Amino acid sequence: MTVLDLQDVTIRRGGTIILDHVTWSVRADERWVVLGPNGAGKTTLLQIASGRMHPTSGTASVLGSRLGAVDVFELRPRVGVTSAALADRISGGERVIDVVLTAAYGMTGRWREHYEALDHERARALLDVFGVARFADRMFGTLSEGERKRVQIARALMTDPELLLLDEPAAGLDLGGREELLASLTELAHDALAPVLVLVTHHVEEIPVGFTHTLLLREGRAHAAGPLDEVLTPQNLSETFGVGLVVERHGERWSARALG
Repeated sequence: MTVLDLQDVTIRRGGTIILDHVTWSVRADERWVVLGPNGAGKTTLLQIASGRMHPTSGTASVLGSRLGAVDVFELRPRVGVTSAALADRISGGERVIDVVLTAAYGMTGRWREHYEALDHERARALLDVFGVARFADRMFGTLSEGERKRVQIARALMTDPELLLLDEPAAGLDLGGREELLASLTELAHDALAPVLVLVTHHVEEIPVGFTHTLLLREGRAHAAGPLDEVLTPQNLSETFGVGLVVERHGERWSARALG
């Protein structure tokens, strides 16, 4: 089954081309990482994949539904999203358990909505999966950056999505926080019942074990796409980031550094 299917997708804003004739497909048994420098169009690509932006030209289908011919308000709950923009909308005074619960209504704070006991059980179970259940009754703003990132992923899974989009989930984390997060994402990547995963990052060091494919973006264009082992070459990454790079594999993890 094809979960995402972009054909010749272009996004224009005024006279600026943000995505330039991108063709890309994601199947249900794949785990994708999208790599590229700042301004490459990675976040815009996720906006399309989440049904929050339509192509200027070309076609985009998400979970079998073509954007422009589907009610996006029915589609969006089927797609979980974590991003810095979403995190900024979450009040630091919100309880952690409520941060997760409110995803069921597409909200970022409690109001007058009602949740069943099963909702509370699912929220706490998801927090437990990501090692933050002990913070359920703490205020979101009291958590470390790494803890907040894991709470956000638990939140994104609350609606049992079929597709999970992770926009730079390790950004701003120290080494310990990054490795804790990657361990959680590795476990998720190996779970046969997990949604299809697409992760955006600048760094090959942030690719969790279990991810299978990569898309390289540069200046809004797809430079290369396919299985990790075939695409993550020194030549491809050097051309994508515009600097000579040495790319190495250490077991099931990757690293890159400048030549010389």
